[in-house]
Amino acid sequence: MDMRAIGLGLAFAFIWSSAFTSARIIVADATPLFILSMRYLVSGLIGVGVALALGQSWRLTASQWRATIAFGVLQNAVYLGLFFVAMQTIEASLAAIIASAMPLMVAIASWIFFRERLGAVGLIGLVAGVAGVALIMGSRLSAGVDLMGVAICFVGVLALTFATLTVRGASSGGNLLMVVGLQMLVGFVALSVATLLFETPQVTPSWPLAIAFIYTCLAPGLLATWIWFQLVGHIGATRAATFHFLNPFFGVAIAAVLLGETLGPRDVIGVAIIAAGILAVQISRQRSA
Repeated sequence: MDMRAIGLGLAFAFIWSSAFTSARIIVADATPLFILSMRYLVSGLIGVGVALALGQSWRLTASQWRATIAFGVLQNAVYLGLFFVAMQTIEASLAAIIASAMPLMVAIASWIFFRERLGAVGLIGLVAGVAGVALIMGSRLSAGVDLMGVAICFVGVLALTFATLTVRGASSGGNLLMVVGLQMLVGFVALSVATLLFETPQVTPSWPLAIAFIYTCLAPGLLATWIWFQLVGHIGATRAATFHFLNPFFGVAIAAVLLGETLGPRDVIGVAIIAAGILAVQISRQRSA
């Protein structure tokens, strides 16, 4: 793995993990589905506009269109929509920890549906990762965490798992920034419908909301997605997914620094176990690829 891949991977992991903290700030002053749909509208228009300025085309390949629509609905609308709803009642650090289970679920799905082999190291990592999640969940449940919020997050992670399995089709054929912008607009359309069905939009203007909203539109929204597609195109989805082992660390660290969220000893141990499990699973998948 070259220095470009390492730089892209570290940047993606940090920016992606920061989204939980910015989301927690946003939903304190705005209804989640509406504000997230507005984020996708802004991000999508910027992405498509910049792509057109760079000479990229609307004419995507058939596989790109399929992946763009699937990614836009599953990741942007379902996954992040559910996480925004859940983060009205659960902490950003817990949301980040639950989301970090995604690489483990991808490994399980690849094993079941694509017959992808996992060696002994991968199986040990898979068991360790699940055990780490269970350890943290046990600690949080005993402390009275909102069960509905946790359940909503796990459903969101399931949607993200299927979205991740579609990314290979979106990262081939060029026009990556156009793909990023269009899948944001797909998320905007899907969430606009959800807002009309389930929510009465409300926004309480504040500086924290404005700063977090702008950051979320530009960094986790556009930049992190573009970096992820670049990384997958450069080293492949299996190797790129290795960087997800950093997400539990970055997620809880950023929430602790910016939001003052506290972590108990079982949380710290659980995060370390999850990260080690994810790394073991991805190393095993690379060896069998």
